[in-house]
Amino acid sequence: MKKGCIIFLNGVTSAGKTSIVEALQERDDIFFYVVANDLFQEMVGERYLRENYWKYLSEVIIMMYHTAKLYSDMGKNVLIDGILVERDEIAPHYHRLIEIMKDNPLDIVEVYCPLDICRQRNLIRGDRYENMSDEQHELMAKNIEYTMRVDTSLYSAAECADMIVKELF
Repeated sequence: MKKGCIIFLNGVTSAGKTSIVEALQERDDIFFYVVANDLFQEMVGERYLRENYWKYLSEVIIMMYHTAKLYSDMGKNVLIDGILVERDEIAPHYHRLIEIMKDNPLDIVEVYCPLDICRQRNLIRGDRYENMSDEQHELMAKNIEYTMRVDTSLYSAAECADMIVKELF
């Protein structure tokens, strides 16, 4: 069986990852299952996250990658809506992702947006604090080998989705 494609949309909060996921799921030409940091984080429970956020988040992120791999192994295309951060609890995060996906078709797309625009988006959203994107940017893994980059400050989510499909399919 042919393995499904895995596309990891990597970027800080409010960069536009989830909007691109939604735009990709609106398309008629390709279908993706979605795994996302936010969805998997909800599996842990607030009490445990309050006790030791990075320990539990790190564990569930690795489980998320194995879930995406399973879908791919079953021939399904998968979108990962996440952020590759480097923290002791999950380090080396990027290399762990690559190891888990070593036998699967993985493309990592940098979802870029200038931090000043992310700050504005965080305030508008109301469920993020203003500097959350800045903090994530500082934690983001370095030297990631991206397949491509989309800039959500220049293009709409639908335009970014079009670019991703055109480039990767």
